[in-house]
Amino acid sequence: MGSPHVSPARSTPARSYAAVDLGASSGRVMVGRVGPDTLSLSEAHRFRNRPVRVPEGLRWDILGLYAGVLDGLRAAGPVDSVGIDSWAVDYGLLDADGALLGNPVHYRDARTEGVAEKVWATVPAAELYAATGLQYAPFNTLYQLAAARSSGQLDAARHLLLVPDLLAYWLTGELGTELTNASTTQLIDPRTRDWSHGLAERLGIDLGLFPPLRRPGDPAGTLLPHVLDETGTTGPVPVTTVGSHDTASAVAAVPATGERFAYICTGTWSLAGLELEAPVLTEASRAANFTNELGLDGTVRYLRNIMGLWLLQECVREWGDPDLGELLAAAGEMAPLRSVVDAGDAAFLAPGRMPSRIADACRATGQPVPVSRAEITRCILDSLALAHRRAIEQAQSLAGHPVDVVHIVGGGTRNELLCRLTADACGLPVVAGPAEAAALGNVLVQARAGGLVGDRAGMRELVARTQPLRRYEPRGGTAAWRAAEARLGTP
Repeated sequence: MGSPHVSPARSTPARSYAAVDLGASSGRVMVGRVGPDTLSLSEAHRFRNRPVRVPEGLRWDILGLYAGVLDGLRAAGPVDSVGIDSWAVDYGLLDADGALLGNPVHYRDARTEGVAEKVWATVPAAELYAATGLQYAPFNTLYQLAAARSSGQLDAARHLLLVPDLLAYWLTGELGTELTNASTTQLIDPRTRDWSHGLAERLGIDLGLFPPLRRPGDPAGTLLPHVLDETGTTGPVPVTTVGSHDTASAVAAVPATGERFAYICTGTWSLAGLELEAPVLTEASRAANFTNELGLDGTVRYLRNIMGLWLLQECVREWGDPDLGELLAAAGEMAPLRSVVDAGDAAFLAPGRMPSRIADACRATGQPVPVSRAEITRCILDSLALAHRRAIEQAQSLAGHPVDVVHIVGGGTRNELLCRLTADACGLPVVAGPAEAAALGNVLVQARAGGLVGDRAGMRELVARTQPLRRYEPRGGTAAWRAAEARLGTP
């Protein structure tokens, strides 16, 4: 797992780093303090990420997000570096003068409906997977670009910047494309870790729109003078390339002590899988809808996207934001595995009417229909644990990579019921924490670029030593979970 562990000198003083961490529903700027025996995070500023529906579709309020970043850097105070991570696949287009051509399209926008089939008419799905290793998702950047073909914005564009790269450009004036996020576009060859030029040419996609690739740890410029003025910061302040896909940053902060581990990055999505040295590009892997995204130090994040806590978030929103602790306590008292749904089903992708859609899915599979809020919540959490089980079992089989422990990181670590159910479903111990894995991974890559921490193993050892973790042992056998899988018709 990388090179032998290297530790920095114990006399090295701690330094401060700003981690800009943007999620699908909120953004925040965190300040990390890192030293040989120190790793701490504090929240400088949190702001909403509220997409806006306009006549042409669903858009990100990218200027509002950038304003939140500036406010956060102002609140952060003096830092040694800044790093940016966010969700994947979405992008902004710049014209020849470097001006943004409209707000970035949201990945939940309807413009990619039916586009994949048109792409597959040119490059069949199996061939596409063999070339890129990326799972099918209707919102992959490749399909977004196919949907935007011949649009006025794309015709006028001279540069395409993924969301973290766009924010870095506004902060520094320098263009680049970070590799871990680029690997989610379905235009990167995970074996060469470079663009798949032949594929792009066949599909009429101009890779010249993408600035040169950067890797985690590479310099990304320094804050521009007007940014220093806006944030009240004294320069120079470097911006460091991190794993700008938030999952890449989160996996970098998994507190694993060896190679035989699986991870689940939980939040709006659940990303469940393994860290590998090489991609798995078999037809069986494609049929199981596993993805090969790039991680730190040339690793591969072999994982499956599961709908995640989005299901519960949408229900809670429709219910008028009841107390979540009370809701989870009530769900814990409900009968286990009474009804389950396929948490990876694209039918749950769009917002709206989530309780009714879950009820419809249970009815369609001949299961009892959950009615109360507690019943629906228990159905969601049982279903997520079941999806975690399926993903981790299949990943081990497809990659030939057995595991002894499951690490859950991200916001879902605060959901004790979900962690306990996942341990039961997988039949493996679950180690939950850290909750702020993406921000910690962001900070640690910056600190490593500054020589303050060692290799990937050293980063993880520091996380394990300094962050609160909780272990859940599996209870009972997994026969009931296998029976629940059978109800859904899944292998």
